[in-house]
Amino acid sequence: MKRLAATVLSILFLALPALPVAVAQAQEQPRLRVDLDQLNPRVITSTSASLTVTGRVTNIGDRRISKLGVRLQLGTRLQSEQQIGDVLAGDKFKDLAATEFVDLEPDELAPGQSAALNLSVPLGQSSKLQFPKPGVYPLLVNVNGTPDFGGPERLAAVTLLMPVLGVPGKTPAPRPPSAPSASLLWPITNSTVHLVSAPLGGPLTLADERLADELAAGGRLDSLVEAARAAEADTKVSSSLCLAIDPDLVATVDGMTRGYQVASGAGPVPGKGVETAKNWLGRLKALVAGRCVVTLPFADADLTALTKVRAGDATDTALLASALGGAGTIKNLLGIQPQDGVLWPGGALDSQTVEAIGKAGVKTVLTDSGKLQSGSPLSGGVSIEGTDLRAQPIDALISSALNGSGSTQNGLGAIAFRAGLGGQPEGPERSRLLIAPPRHWAATGTELTTFLERMGDFYAAGLIKSAPLPDLLGESPSGTASVNYDPQDLTAATSGDVTAKMSQIDDETLGLSSAMTMDATKRVNPADVITPVRLALIRAASTSWRGADAAIVTGNARGDLEAIRSQVTVERPKQTIALASGAAPLPVFITNNLPVGVAVQVALKNNVGLRPTDDTQLQAQMVPANSARNRLLPVEALRAGRFSVDVSLTTPDGTPLGSAARFELTSTEYGAITIIITITAAGALLLLSSRRIYRRIKDSRADRANETAPRVTEDAQV
Repeated sequence: MKRLAATVLSILFLALPALPVAVAQAQEQPRLRVDLDQLNPRVITSTSASLTVTGRVTNIGDRRISKLGVRLQLGTRLQSEQQIGDVLAGDKFKDLAATEFVDLEPDELAPGQSAALNLSVPLGQSSKLQFPKPGVYPLLVNVNGTPDFGGPERLAAVTLLMPVLGVPGKTPAPRPPSAPSASLLWPITNSTVHLVSAPLGGPLTLADERLADELAAGGRLDSLVEAARAAEADTKVSSSLCLAIDPDLVATVDGMTRGYQVASGAGPVPGKGVETAKNWLGRLKALVAGRCVVTLPFADADLTALTKVRAGDATDTALLASALGGAGTIKNLLGIQPQDGVLWPGGALDSQTVEAIGKAGVKTVLTDSGKLQSGSPLSGGVSIEGTDLRAQPIDALISSALNGSGSTQNGLGAIAFRAGLGGQPEGPERSRLLIAPPRHWAATGTELTTFLERMGDFYAAGLIKSAPLPDLLGESPSGTASVNYDPQDLTAATSGDVTAKMSQIDDETLGLSSAMTMDATKRVNPADVITPVRLALIRAASTSWRGADAAIVTGNARGDLEAIRSQVTVERPKQTIALASGAAPLPVFITNNLPVGVAVQVALKNNVGLRPTDDTQLQAQMVPANSARNRLLPVEALRAGRFSVDVSLTTPDGTPLGSAARFELTSTEYGAITIIITITAAGALLLLSSRRIYRRIKDSRADRANETAPRVTEDAQV
């Protein structure tokens, strides 16, 4: 008993220090989720009468929560980038004012249940929320409650940046005479890689119908187009807007308009979004007419990853060139010429990639201001040291605010801060603003429209000035800078496992391409045949794949390559082939279903009972497009009976084609080598037998000689 008591006490002693940590971790688990539907107004002015917040509160924990209440808390005016960043990161801030808690109805929620959040606070001299002066303030929507087996605590909160242009009830202060110029990128991009296959002459196949859903009314891509179209009524907003378009998205939607398939477990099924694709593409064409357009990399590919893909012993520069060559696609399909040599790349750019994109014709890179290192504040475009490239910095603070929950509201707050509401001193660093939302922006249509409307309010109030992007790009560089991506930025990009598999597929594609020739009758360029594989490789480097398994990322490229190789096959005989003699030819029937000629080399494997007698017949021979050839391979049977041999096809450099076919053979006659071996074996057997017979005769004679020799008797001896 004493030992047991000592053991228990020891366990308790060791466990006690861990209990506070466990409790703290348990308390950090989310209990409630707050989804805000409305915040009105988005910008406080001197005429604002009240502040309204609506939404829903949902119990996402495993315990019942009672005594639910909500209130608004206002923090002190933000005056530095660090303070803005802390608020966006969810850090606590010092309260300036707070409203009373208002009970939710119902004020008790079981797991999975929701309650409406509806809070309206009057603004003015007697309000609980007093804004001392114009600026940007943190506003917290704070939900408290009491979980079962616990006490009252904050269970959920949403922090927002609130721009205040004027104090409610007071005469608005005059705006400063200088205001920064602002241009806004509007991304029209894929949210993920939708396309599975688009073989030459075959149907377009998508992984699912998610793209059609995004194109449909209320979908993500529909909302982006409709919000931009609605903003045409405000000329200042419209002129400052520049559409950033993914050429892969436009090409895929164009393919959908001609009919497409959707992959399923039972095989491809017809897609349902043909008319939706036609409608969306037509509206996009109307939207871009006469507008500023910049090109994204094809499929929003990670360009640094593409510079690491090697075909053979050299970097495949053609992949990077294809990823950067989307301007032609946009011009052909949308009828608009994008800004010449202007690129908005995703992902980190190392020095090798910066040099490569300059050689590929890029003149200006739109990039994160935080990744440009300069000896002086960035007030506009800069020259990148050691290159002929120009960099137009995208405001990193605003981009950060436009990510995550409350993105549009926080973005408005960051823009207002940059425009001078933060009280920061005047300076050249805020004379030019290039605003860029997330590339795969998923804000609702209402939020997008509201964001552009409030941008219009900023322009009307003189807080910022509308500037077309070409005007910013036309200015002379204000200095020089170097691209300074942190090691973790490059580490977080496309993984080495992905680029290694991409390199393997690219190398095999090069081997296949080198064996192809244009057929005089079909007139199809071999490059067009392998284009689906190369485009699939670029999609494998898409920034939307971040963190995905390498086999999944490269699966489409591998599938497209195998689909092409499978068109060049050797037919498996339907019956056993009987060799009429020891040196009879082996008939090999080769089919080429590709629209190009292919140099084919035959290889025999697992051919223990067979050998070719003329190696020249195994060398590469051209099989014309869409044709079949019967090759008679001179072979010699090495043994009689039934056996098999695998016949496969490769390109001259050894790249496999199709799949191997097993030939079942029978042979009743022997070849010359077999006969020689048999005769030699028989001769050896005869010599051994003769030698043994000779020894037996010799031994027999010796025995008889011993028997006839005279014997000496005992009497004679006496």
